[in-house]
Amino acid sequence: MDIGIDLGTANVVITMGNKGIVLNEPSIVAFNTKTDEVIAVGNEAYKMLGKTPEHIIVVQPLSDGVISDHKMTEYMITAFIEKVTGKQLLMPSIVMCIPSSITDVESRAVIEAAKIAGARRVYLLEEPVAALLGAGVDISSPNGNMVVDIGGGTTDIAIASLNGIVSKASIKVAGNKLDKAIVKYVSNRYRILIGEKTAEIAKISAANVFDPDGTRSMIIKGRHLIRGLPECLEISDYDIYEATTDQINEIVSAVKSVFESTPPELVGDICQNGIYLTGGGAMINGMDKLISKEIGVKCHVADNPLSCVAKGAQAAFNYLDKLLDGFENVSLYKN
Repeated sequence: MDIGIDLGTANVVITMGNKGIVLNEPSIVAFNTKTDEVIAVGNEAYKMLGKTPEHIIVVQPLSDGVISDHKMTEYMITAFIEKVTGKQLLMPSIVMCIPSSITDVESRAVIEAAKIAGARRVYLLEEPVAALLGAGVDISSPNGNMVVDIGGGTTDIAIASLNGIVSKASIKVAGNKLDKAIVKYVSNRYRILIGEKTAEIAKISAANVFDPDGTRSMIIKGRHLIRGLPECLEISDYDIYEATTDQINEIVSAVKSVFESTPPELVGDICQNGIYLTGGGAMINGMDKLISKEIGVKCHVADNPLSCVAKGAQAAFNYLDKLLDGFENVSLYKN
């Protein structure tokens, strides 16, 4: 019973055995402060976001790719594992995907959460390695491959060769920061307050971060900050571009920085192989074209970029004795 978990800031994706992806739900927990009970996890909790009375709190227990609320994270992981295993105590081996910049303390928190959820053995796999495996890249050859994994909380960039990471970077600028930037921009320019869910929909529907031309637009709804009344507003890809340009430039700068510590032979490989884009941010319109223009290397958006890391976690069970840098066999907890 091998379980792979992409423990993302925005979504948790789980694979199990040969079944492939068996769960893909938001990393959200709804908690009732009156009864001191968790009332919903995942999709059901997401529906409550921004719509709850005072005694119900909807929280994202992971922030910027790391655990910020240990108790809620443990409950969430346990609930999801029970959901996919049918509440059978099978004591599975679990591969947990983590950001490449995670600290030892943060790693221990992830291991502890998996242990409480019933794991027999825990492995930690860095997200860039998992993303490359999930994209179908052979990382065991002496050939450089580069991945830019733009998730919800972090953007992880790495160059891998011979089963290891040669150079890497991880920044806490990703999908959630883009959503907040859109909320701030609409508030400052139009004096309308919108929620982060609305901002996320606008980012998906109307964004063009490479060459905005005004052809992509959508109607958003919020509260006017001065009048205090409901308001509708049409925003275009120009608005999304202006709102997110600073954050997008940070991501591009992080990609450039990785090349500075990369051997020239591997840089030559990447010029030939291109850059793989994974994660939800890879689907933002124009992201691949922008990175390709700024870096001067072609970019490939992976098939099903949202599930690449989870597929890589599943594939990692075939590499437990081969992966070097970027894969840590923790094995701290056994029966």
